[in-house]
Amino acid sequence: MQAIILAAGMGKRLGELTKGNTKCMLEVNGTRLIDRVINQLSKLQLERLILVVGYERENLMKYIGNRYDSQIKIEFIENPIYDKTNNIYSLALAKEELCKDDTLLLESDLIFDDELLRMLIENENPNLALVDKYQTWMDGTMVRINEEKEIVNFIPKSAFRYEEVEEYYKTVNIYKFSKEFLTNVYVPFLDAYSKVMGNNGYYEQVLRVITHLHRANLKALPLNGQKWYEIDDVQDLDIASTIFSDGETKYHEYHKRYGGFWRFPQLLDYCYLVNPYFPTKRMKDEMRANFDTLLSEYPSGMYVNSLLAAKYFGIRQEYTVVGNGAAELIKIVMEEHTDKKVGVMFPTFDEYPNRLKPEQIVPFISTKEDFGYTADDLMSFFADKDISILLLINPDNPSGNFIPKKDVLRLAEWAEHKGIKLLVDESFVDFTDDFEDNSLLHNEILERFPGLMVMKSISKSYGVPGLRLGVFVSSDEELIAKLKKEVSIWNINSFGEFYLQIFGKYENDYKYACEKFIKERNIFFEELKQIPFLKVIPSQANYFLCEVTKKYTSAELTQKLIENDVIISNCSLKRNMGNNKQLVRFAIRDRKDDSKLVEILHRL
Repeated sequence: MQAIILAAGMGKRLGELTKGNTKCMLEVNGTRLIDRVINQLSKLQLERLILVVGYERENLMKYIGNRYDSQIKIEFIENPIYDKTNNIYSLALAKEELCKDDTLLLESDLIFDDELLRMLIENENPNLALVDKYQTWMDGTMVRINEEKEIVNFIPKSAFRYEEVEEYYKTVNIYKFSKEFLTNVYVPFLDAYSKVMGNNGYYEQVLRVITHLHRANLKALPLNGQKWYEIDDVQDLDIASTIFSDGETKYHEYHKRYGGFWRFPQLLDYCYLVNPYFPTKRMKDEMRANFDTLLSEYPSGMYVNSLLAAKYFGIRQEYTVVGNGAAELIKIVMEEHTDKKVGVMFPTFDEYPNRLKPEQIVPFISTKEDFGYTADDLMSFFADKDISILLLINPDNPSGNFIPKKDVLRLAEWAEHKGIKLLVDESFVDFTDDFEDNSLLHNEILERFPGLMVMKSISKSYGVPGLRLGVFVSSDEELIAKLKKEVSIWNINSFGEFYLQIFGKYENDYKYACEKFIKERNIFFEELKQIPFLKVIPSQANYFLCEVTKKYTSAELTQKLIENDVIISNCSLKRNMGNNKQLVRFAIRDRKDDSKLVEILHRL
């Protein structure tokens, strides 16, 4: 068996990175693509490797030189008109060589696990294409396969239909062909196709024609979680560098991209703090049905959006500011009080103290094993402290500590009496037991306590972080009017506005989703308690703070999990988390994902 790598292309989309070198000379985590693939192929005891080169071929040929002579025989075929042709011509240049042996065909801009080549070699089918279930990052040729894993159609870009993606597989651009198939079928069709259609097509178009004529007998070998990536531009290179990182580097590479983990579909994200059961499919379908209008039309301004949010929570419009996520509102509110002393409980959600000057913070640091505190603890501690604002995140993050509503109202009374404003972030309150009675978002409560301010992220319990929605509420209408002037005129996009508009129709579904979530939290809590190296702190939020008591440090456990494509928060890195305690935080997801995490933890 031999291998052929097509490496003639210019890689224009990589800009400066390919100005003096072809794509396969790119480095991913310190190793060039060409070195990686040659080393992988050299383990297969191939007769030879043929590289079809074109753009910057002198650099590539000089770089390879004799360095692999002891591992594999390498030959070159030159494509002198690489800038006027596509890979169908590069492969046609090698057609005589194709007919000499069974062949592995690869493209040079791929990075993949070693296992992929072994899967091809060991499979009994002589003509085989590696394929992977369609994911959003994939581009190029797709295929359909039948129950016998036969490829029944190649689907070019022009025929791609998003409504049919559940049936699509992406070709990995790694093939195994028999000498017989190449000699008697593929190469003759390649000649005929090139004569009729010219040299600006792609070699898979020939496979498409052969498949239509039922001459291919080409099987698909679907991947099952094995890693691969095709590098066409700088973002592909960035993502590939993350996926194929290892050791401590892997954790840091992923965290550099925190918040955009949807680009890594194989990653199980346990940093992600949202409701796994909402929105419902029906609500998403309504959003999809209005996609064209929402994409092409401007959103409304603050007047309409504050009206929608007020309706959403059943409060007065004059009390409501809508933000591009709670993060926008946190920044504005904290900057509004830059000359005030603020009482802050630790450990907590760092976005708030990070917006304050160190000299503004008057810290309350919980010394309890579970990092808990009560309203009485806070009133006692801050009784003699000079603060203008008391910040309460309830439930708190990362501890999950929760102060019941009746006690928060006592705290609000105490704060009013002392002339202290009380800022309560209740972004996670809908995850609490008896959640329907725990919110402070009621006109009578806001009016009773003019110094009470309530922040709520709509991302968390409502499961729509991509829409970037949050509200800040207070009966201090002067403050609300001032904050409304601080945000930009169109701080909410049309998708967020439409979501606020239609939520009322799905309110019962939301309540059911919260109830379903609470049941899952209880199950997950009991499962985590069975892990011998974890001490699980009870939580009223959608995460559990856990102490790693033996076997690993928090950093080591985080590292072990990222090696299993699971990312968690290493909370030992947060401030005021106890004396050298090893702490991690697990989000709560659905039953399928939580079971998978528990299985991995048991293996560890």
